[in-house]
Amino acid sequence: MQRRLGTTERADRFYGEQMLDHLNERMREFIGRQEMFFVATADRHGECDNSFRAGPPGFLHVIDERTLVYPEYRGNGVHASLGNIQENPHLGILLVDFFQARIGLHVNGRAEVVEDAELRSVHPDLPSDSVPGRRALVWVRVTVEEAYIHCAKHIPHLQRAPKGTPRDWGTDDQRRKGGDFFGAAEEARRRGGPAVRPSRERAHTGGPGGPVPPSDDPAAWRAHAERLLARARQRREEGERTPFRGWFG
Repeated sequence: MQRRLGTTERADRFYGEQMLDHLNERMREFIGRQEMFFVATADRHGECDNSFRAGPPGFLHVIDERTLVYPEYRGNGVHASLGNIQENPHLGILLVDFFQARIGLHVNGRAEVVEDAELRSVHPDLPSDSVPGRRALVWVRVTVEEAYIHCAKHIPHLQRAPKGTPRDWGTDDQRRKGGDFFGAAEEARRRGGPAVRPSRERAHTGGPGGPVPPSDDPAAWRAHAERLLARARQRREEGERTPFRGWFG
């Protein structure tokens, strides 16, 4: 895509000057000040999920230059991010400072789910809270593979709400959590049930190669790959503008 859009030289300069395989001192300080971040995960089929996390400064906790941890609370009980991590450890974190520096930081790496007691036995200084909704059920430990800047361009400058109007972090009160803001529950009541089942409960079609085979069936995966290759060759013969050059071409 860089070749297609003519940005290879600019991208190479970014890789060389801005991308690290660890968190340097300034990055660690930046993370320690943040009260929110966005986390992206995908399941074993590549179906994506993006979620928001928030807490007091330091809740995304820097263990060392290559390790981050953050707590997972009980939330709505779906635990989509945790489920994805169990199937696919690749994870992306985006932190954005809207209030002071107006800059962002990407952290990509591999994640694993760790029990609270196990992590505290090694790191007893981790923050804790006795309120049920703010008590960590488990932690996500991230091994950092990439860390790089998200430029300030287009990041809006926001102001904090007055102290007199706090949000009830960790509350179980549905009204204070937002209630049925988008009217989904009302629609479900009218329908008498959900409109669709969660995507992870539906059959995965797998795209042009057909359904994705079970992970423990090498023969089925080989046949799946051969179908994809045949499809690519067919598209090349039909005059596709960008010919197939192999999986890593």
